[in-house]
Amino acid sequence: MRFVIQRVNRASVTVEGRVLGQIGKGFMVLAGICETDTEEIADKMIAKMAKLRIFDDENGKTNLDINTVGGSLLIVSQFTLYADCRKGNRPSFIRAGDPRMAEELYEYILEKAKEYVPDVQRGEFGAHMKIDLENDGPFTVILDSAELSRK
Repeated sequence: MRFVIQRVNRASVTVEGRVLGQIGKGFMVLAGICETDTEEIADKMIAKMAKLRIFDDENGKTNLDINTVGGSLLIVSQFTLYADCRKGNRPSFIRAGDPRMAEELYEYILEKAKEYVPDVQRGEFGAHMKIDLENDGPFTVILDSAELSRK
């Protein structure tokens, strides 16, 4: 599982001209799910994300987590985070999770995230989405479950 976490001042996701999710200060998260991901892996990733201290404190030091600053989450599923570009010029997505399994896990991630952050917004699984955001910093962090499990 991969999360690309962007600290934002605002973010929104639109499908066919309809705004599905919109937040102010918080995290815009692109969530990639691969074929070996499980709810247990999702639990670890969400807990880690919610505890990341990447918001500035009163001294300008990145020392505050999303709840301390009253932030929100916008989580969008993005299978292309598992693009394999090693061979040729056309990416392979063979490691991306089966759509049915990935959608179920995406829904799980959205619900589980609400246990950590009260305001969780979403995109639409499998839809062509337009994302608008104002990155704060810019500050972008990549969480990869393979990296988190490595000692």
